[in-house]
Amino acid sequence: MDLFGKKEARRAKRFKRMYEQHRRIRQMLKSHAADILDSDNFKGTKRHIQHGSMTVYDHSMDVARYSLLLNKKLGLGCDKRDLIRGALLHDYFLYDWHDKAYLPQRKRLHGFRHPGIALKNAEKEYKLNPRQREIIRKHMWPLSVIPPTCREAWVVTAADKYCSLMETVGFHKGHGAKAA
Repeated sequence: MDLFGKKEARRAKRFKRMYEQHRRIRQMLKSHAADILDSDNFKGTKRHIQHGSMTVYDHSMDVARYSLLLNKKLGLGCDKRDLIRGALLHDYFLYDWHDKAYLPQRKRLHGFRHPGIALKNAEKEYKLNPRQREIIRKHMWPLSVIPPTCREAWVVTAADKYCSLMETVGFHKGHGAKAA
């Protein structure tokens, strides 16, 4: 086998590993959060932009994926169900935070206030355990002042910061708001 053939074989092997990893993550998302993924309100987050051109829906899905990858890579032993559900619901605020005319004055400090709003919305629709509540409530640390106390909340916080940075600088690009 020539040098070009070896390089192509390595590339094909890497692509297959990535495909299998994405397939396993999709299966985990479905098995632990089918009720969230099928929710009309969660699907409605496709209508709102989070950072850059990324929708809240795509951002939340990415945070869930990166949380799972970070947990596995670091061998943290986080509860996958709590990690997935908290990550999907961490930005469940259900409004367009860019629309300053729409938002009342009290909601204009979005970065500080949206974790509480997301938690209230999530509690209305889903049965959350204390760990999932903490993930949602504290994912904006240090803006949330009180730091997370469980591994899952730290992992989602880190994944959210990473995804937000990549979206803001344009490395992760979405396709803009979609009709849900």
